[in-house]
Formats: sequence, structure tokens, C-alpha cells
Amino acid sequence: MTQHVSPQDLGIDPDPLLSVTGVGRFYGERIGCADVSFDLWPGEVLGIVGESGSGKSTLLRCLAGIDAPDAGEVLFRGSGQPLDIYSVAEQDRRRLMRTAWGIVHQNPRDGLRMDVSAGGNVGERLMDRGDRHYGKIRERALDWLTRVEIAENRIDDRPRQFSGGMQQRLQIARVLVSEPKLVFMDEPTGGLDVSVQARLLDLLRVLVRDLGLAAIIVTHDLAVARLLTDRLMVMKDGRVVEQGLTDQVLDDPHHAYTQLLTSAVLSV
Repeated sequence: MTQHVSPQDLGIDPDPLLSVTGVGRFYGERIGCADVSFDLWPGEVLGIVGESGSGKSTLLRCLAGIDAPDAGEVLFRGSGQPLDIYSVAEQDRRRLMRTAWGIVHQNPRDGLRMDVSAGGNVGERLMDRGDRHYGKIRERALDWLTRVEIAENRIDDRPRQFSGGMQQRLQIARVLVSEPKLVFMDEPTGGLDVSVQARLLDLLRVLVRDLGLAAIIVTHDLAVARLLTDRLMVMKDGRVVEQGLTDQVLDDPHHAYTQLLTSAVLSV
């Protein structure tokens, strides 16, 4: 049984930042994701969970403007009238993704320019939004490197000189420096050592809350979902089988598949 949550339940703005209606993506007869609908409000963090192959990453790529869905629409209310992200020109959508949106990839190399310095990686996002004063850009980059716990004296180092955890923190700084309204995260702690994961999760939790970010986080890790998200959608075979407030879904799952996921965690 699906739990329906209103913005009033969450105590947040009643005007959705993102409205998703009937989104589907298909690969021949195989379903990537199908008939997915939800609203996301400013300041809300939505988690999308499920096993590998459940469709969560496919859905995220459709929502983030990377892959066009075969059905449905995605409306973004950044300012003024809702924007249908698949009806605007490609260059406008790309600009949206560089300014009002941000994407944190599982592999930080997918979100960084490996031959550009750490400061340059962060500064590029500021230049994309129109900043041109070199001194102010470098000062802002230094501030954000500090916020993600990268030493100031590493500002001119290349990302390839950093550990995996540092690369992920640098990617987060690159994304958040431009103060996006919406951030997409695809398994942001995947592939990292447990101790590094814990440190990164702590950092993400603080940044998301302090900045009041709206975010959509894809993860197979229910502990990550519990720590970072307000609301949860559970996917199986490309479809949403349950959704609701995170603690409600994890502590009192109604769908058999969600019960299986939570019991597997408890049995570990």
C-alpha cells in the first residue's frame, strides 16, 4: 500500500519545485521506469531506493535532463512559470543543469574536470552563472574547499592527486558553490570505504540542512536514506511500489518488497 504525503505533512512550501507526471523510459520491451509521478518541494530531500536494476538510476537520469523519457513530463518551478525541461532548447536545458541544478555522480570523475585544478573546478560553476572577478572566484573556491574539508593549500592541485573521498568532496563543492535550487545525487557514497562513507554522509547531512537544498538521492543503502532523506520512494521492476515519510516507510513497510528490503538490512 502506498502512503501519500502532502507538503503540509512535511511543513514546507506548498508550491512544488519539481512536478513529475507519468514519466516512463523503455528499452524495447524492457521497462527502465514506468508511470512515475510525484512532487518535490523546496527544501525537501527525496530518496529513491531499490535493488540494482529496479529502475532508480534510469529514473534519476530522466529527471535530471540526461535522458529524455519516452512518456510523461518534468516541470521545474525555479522562478516564474513552470518550465517543461524537455520542451526548452538544449542549450537552455544545459544552462539550467549548470546553474539552478546540480548533479553529484557516484564516480566523481564523471563530475570533475581531471586536468583542471581543484580551484578551477569549483570556479567554473561560478563563471557559468556569470561571475568574472578572478579574485572573488578564487576566494569563493577557497571557502568551499574549506567547507568540504579540503586544505586551502590543495587549491592548485589536480583532482587526480586526490583520494576517492577527496574527489567526491571536491565534486560536492563544485556542485554547491553556485547555490543550486535542486541537486541530484546518484549513490553519492558508493564505492568508498566505510569510514570515508561515514565522514561524507555527515558532511552531506550538514550541507543539505544548512543550505536548505531540495535534493533527490538515489541509493541502495537504506541507512543512507534514513540519514539524509525526508521522504522515500521504493522502486521495483521500474515502478514505484511504496512511498511515504522515510521513517514510516522503513519502520512500518506495507509492500512485500519493501518488507524484504528492510528485513535484509535487519538480518545483517
